[in-house]
Amino acid sequence: MKPNPHDTSQSSGRGAEPTRGAATSLSIALAGSGGSGVMTAGNLLLDAAAKAGLYGLMVRTSGPQIRGGEAAALLRLARTQTESLDDGFDLLLAIDWQNINRFADEIPMRASGLLVGDSDEGEPPDVFLAGGARFVSLPLKKMAKAIPGSWINMVALGVSGALAGLPAEALEEVLSASWKRGDAALQANLQALRAGIEAAAGIEGMPRIGTGPAPTQKRWLLSGNEGAGFGALRGGIRFVAAYPITPATELLEWMAPALTKVGGTLLQAEDELASINMIVGASFGGVPSLTATAGPGLALMTEGIGLAVSAEVPVVIVDVMRGGPSTGIPAKSEQSDLSFAVSGLHGDAPRLVLAPTSIADCVATTQWAVQLAEAMQAPAIVLSDQFMGQSRAIVDRPADPGFVARRLVAEANTPDFKRYRNTESGVSPMAIPGTPGIVYTADGLEKNEAGIPSSQARDHYTQLDKRQRKLLQYDYGDWWADLEGEGDVAIITFGSVTDVAREALARLAAQGVKVRLVALRLLAPALPGRLEKALEGVARVLVVEQNHTAQLFRYLRSMYDLPGKPASFHRPGPLPMRPGELAQVILDWRQQ
Repeated sequence: MKPNPHDTSQSSGRGAEPTRGAATSLSIALAGSGGSGVMTAGNLLLDAAAKAGLYGLMVRTSGPQIRGGEAAALLRLARTQTESLDDGFDLLLAIDWQNINRFADEIPMRASGLLVGDSDEGEPPDVFLAGGARFVSLPLKKMAKAIPGSWINMVALGVSGALAGLPAEALEEVLSASWKRGDAALQANLQALRAGIEAAAGIEGMPRIGTGPAPTQKRWLLSGNEGAGFGALRGGIRFVAAYPITPATELLEWMAPALTKVGGTLLQAEDELASINMIVGASFGGVPSLTATAGPGLALMTEGIGLAVSAEVPVVIVDVMRGGPSTGIPAKSEQSDLSFAVSGLHGDAPRLVLAPTSIADCVATTQWAVQLAEAMQAPAIVLSDQFMGQSRAIVDRPADPGFVARRLVAEANTPDFKRYRNTESGVSPMAIPGTPGIVYTADGLEKNEAGIPSSQARDHYTQLDKRQRKLLQYDYGDWWADLEGEGDVAIITFGSVTDVAREALARLAAQGVKVRLVALRLLAPALPGRLEKALEGVARVLVVEQNHTAQLFRYLRSMYDLPGKPASFHRPGPLPMRPGELAQVILDWRQQ
């Protein structure tokens, strides 16, 4: 059950030689008003790149409107695996210019860049031409109208695919494979695609990426939301209750049919309050359970998560972070739920907080979260974000780390059964309802070892220590962080910023500048001994994150003794960080 059955190792152009003078990376933006089909065209362009043996990434961006408004598909095609956008765009193809100026900061054009659009729909805003990019007009609307039954976005697909140097057969194959209407309409749109390819033949001056070499291993084309859903299933999740919310909805849409294939169930709750309590109840009944949400929903779940802490019921909550506070910017990415996730519950409520380090890593990290939650009978919050969740990437097939949920369960008629017994590990056997002889009460009140409500200081201290100890004593192995590179300075980051940092450090390494990378996957509980060892020999640390108040930096300063005089580079969404930007920040910081 792969997140996407698209096996790119059997792709068109397999084994083809790279185009002469081909680029190693190419950035393309397809933009237009709502309903113009740019997301469909972008997805098909990424599919065709996969067929051509390339890697790639597609990021969705849109305005705040519920329906309509401006939209853009931002793609990066490459010969090596990449999960970050580049510093600038080589091609901007606009189906129309309606409100496209709102993307001026998100689509920085290279000086050598090319704008393609329809002069009949107006002229491009000057902001896209200011840096030296040139404009080529194509009558996109007339080309589509000349082919009855065709869509303008298929003309755009042909133009952009041809300008990228993708094989025509790969473009035609992905269009045909995705088509769900009649054959006459398919033929019309194949004709529109070919018309776009022919129109692009007369446009010079743009680098082509062409086709990639034969893949040496199978690749997957997936989004972070799909990856998180697949990892949850592979980890053992069999019940999901959730309320739809941007940008987490696709995770639920993917899991709904997938769960039925493994005997599981997904229930759409009436709100987030219901969903968290449903999964607490299902897990209490013995079924590994999950919900997915975004910041506003996570806030509503606070009391339910606290109940899971107190009753020691394992649950997994995937928070696909977006811009905040309140409703904020639903369709844009931001790492601004971190402080709430690690510190937001009332009372002393230890919980697990994890963050995938890439789109591909959403699979393993969510799978690991299920295993940790079940092993320690505690809630686990997985911090994904809109960039990872809604973006699609062509990646090497992620290896299965083998994380499988195993819950310590009491046997029937266990003598002197005490559900909250103060064990050395802090984990006590959990009774499944209906098991003879080991009935107990699970609620949010403090309790003694037998589960009887108690307000005695001794019981409170004992249970507080027990709940904390089981998280602090657990052996998390090497998965707590990705440790890469060498040098006497280090970057610490988490989540979707990780791949930006990886590329920035690779560029610096090519210049002879050595910098270590510590990408945290386990954010809570804090592991001071592990981080201290990872930073041995490091004199200075720079913490990099995407939020307004340096939440990771402040959290690390509160939990760790960081070497030297720690510094912070942070800024909020909605603009993603760029590798060149971060590389320059690191160079400037090193010289201070």
